[in-house]
Parts: sequence; C-alpha cells; structure tokens
Amino acid sequence: MKKSNNELMDKADVLLAEIRTLAQSPFSIMEVCGTHTVAIAKNALRELLPKTIRLISGPGCPVCVTDNSDIDRYLYLAAQPNVMTVTFGDMIRVPGTKKNLQELRAEGADVRVVYSTQDALELARQNPDKQVVFLGIGFETTVPTVAVSIEIAKREGLSNYSVLSMHKVVPPVLKMLAEDDQLVVDAFLDPGHVCSIIGTEPIEFMAKDYGKPGVVTGFEALDILEGIVMLLRQRSEGRSEIEIQYQRVARAEGNPHAKQFIEKVFEPIDTFWRGMGLIPQSGLGIREDYGAWDAARKFALPVFHSQETPGCRCGDVLKGLIYPTECPLFARHCTPMKPVGPCMVSTEGSCAAYHRYSQRSVD
Repeated sequence: MKKSNNELMDKADVLLAEIRTLAQSPFSIMEVCGTHTVAIAKNALRELLPKTIRLISGPGCPVCVTDNSDIDRYLYLAAQPNVMTVTFGDMIRVPGTKKNLQELRAEGADVRVVYSTQDALELARQNPDKQVVFLGIGFETTVPTVAVSIEIAKREGLSNYSVLSMHKVVPPVLKMLAEDDQLVVDAFLDPGHVCSIIGTEPIEFMAKDYGKPGVVTGFEALDILEGIVMLLRQRSEGRSEIEIQYQRVARAEGNPHAKQFIEKVFEPIDTFWRGMGLIPQSGLGIREDYGAWDAARKFALPVFHSQETPGCRCGDVLKGLIYPTECPLFARHCTPMKPVGPCMVSTEGSCAAYHRYSQRSVD
C-alpha cells in the first residue's frame, strides 16, 4: 500500500532524529551514483542533515566520466560517410575538443537518439545501406541490454550493426578512490542499480581491505536517509561492512543471468576515466568472438590523446575533491544551456544537479 505524505514525513523525521543522535562527530560520505546526487539535491538533503555529515558526489555519472579522448573518437566516427550514430539523449550535447554530436548533426551527420538498444537494432534493420553504430556508454546497469543487442545482431546476421564500447565498471574506481590520499571519505552510499546486477561480492573488499563501510542504497529520499543511518550505526558499533538498504531490488548475489551475458560478450580492459586517468581493468571491451560487431575493430578507429577543456574542473568534481560550486566556470561560463564540461550536460551530472537545485556554496 502506498504511504501517505504524512507517513513519509513522519518516517523522515524519525530517520533525521537518529542521524542527529549518531552524528556527533564529522562523517564524510560519498554517494557513488549520479542518481543519488540528483535525489540528494532535489530533496535538499544536504540542508536537512546536521553539519557534521558531509555528502560528497563521486564518479557515478557514466557520461561525465567518459574521457575526452573517447568523445573525440566517437565524434570522428560520427563524421564518417554512411555512418548512422545512435545514442541516448545525454550524449548529444557533450562537448568534445571542437564540437559535439548536435553540431555534427546540424552539419549533416546522421545522428539519432534512441531509448533502448532494441530501437538501435530496428534502425539497423530498416537501414541496410547504413552502418549503424550504437554508442555504448554506461556502467554495469546498462551493459546487459547492450550485450543482448550484440547477441541478437550476431544471430540475425545483422552486419551493419555495431557497438562502440566505452562501458565502465564500478569496483576498480572504488579501489582507486579508497587509495587516493587526497580524498577523505569515511563511507560510501553504493549504487543500487549497479549492485542489482553485480551484487555486493565485487565491492566487499572496500570494507574488508580498506575499512570503508558501504550501504547499497535506493533512490528515494527515505532510501538515502536510511542508508546514512545504517552507515552511522556501523560506525557507532565499530563495524565495517557492505550492507543492502535497497532490498526490494538488490541482492547479495546480484543478477546471475545478466552477469553471464556480460561475461559472454565483454571482457575487462584498461580504460581512461575523465580526471582520473588510466584505471586497470575498469572498462569493458567486446570479445573477439563478437569482433564483427565491435565498431572500434570494424572501422579501425584511431586512438586520440585529447586534453581536458581548459578551466573545467569536472575531473576534480568526479573525484570528490571539490564541490561543483567551487569550479570557477560554474554558473558563469558553464551552464546547462552552454555547458563547458559533461558534468553540466548529463541529467545525472553533479554540476547540472547543483545548478538546477542549489547554487549556494557548500561548507
């Protein structure tokens, strides 16, 4: 039964009261997922929490962490004749070194926005004279659907469909964050969507090896407040574990069927993250058995070595070293209408969330 607004408010008051009781000393928490960042900003949770609780946004937006070199690479591909570039809407306005997909489309490039990989496959079926390339950007949450699309293309002999894989996986970047001496984080709100696929075993090392407790958390305001309570309880009890708040969706074992599909089609590779450099085994490349549907192989794409946009501190935002409001370009030269970096473009970007819901400085 759906709870009334009064019941939800009462529950929030109970959780906030417990947080105030437990948070007598400073406690820094990183929310890894971009959807968490948006929910926190939208519901003004930073303003509701005691000053001792510091919420830090992390590298949880797949669009934002895509390296500039990868962006320039797919822009190069999109400009080629007879290529139809297919992507989700967030990617259209992400700036490369010189242009973005929207500008290329205005110049005549065939760029389409879809809502699923099934839409992309259908475009390939309807346009046999075009090379249809789906831009594979996302974490483990979206990878299974891309893997299925490649499997279907192989089964159907759909030779004009391919995927440019820029997918990334979460556990290696968590390890990098845990080992970063510049970043002071006591605990993590772990991504509910990702863990619904991979489970908790791949991130258990954060608690066991680095003493960084985590709670796999849902995306409603009450979910996040409860996740914070669970982390504070761990601290008060001297525990360091990975727990699941998001039990209505996430399981410790994850989704075995989805994981099998990922492992069948993709393999771990070293890859670059915006602002964080090369992180070993943090990306997913398409296996050789499916090489005919790998756009990087099919088009023999060159490797780019692009630089970050001057003045943009998106990388530092993604690492949790600064708040978006501390970037000198924020809300001045960089706005949602004229974004300088991807953190202001994506609907899950930290800068976009702060700009939309709260532009005040964060103490």
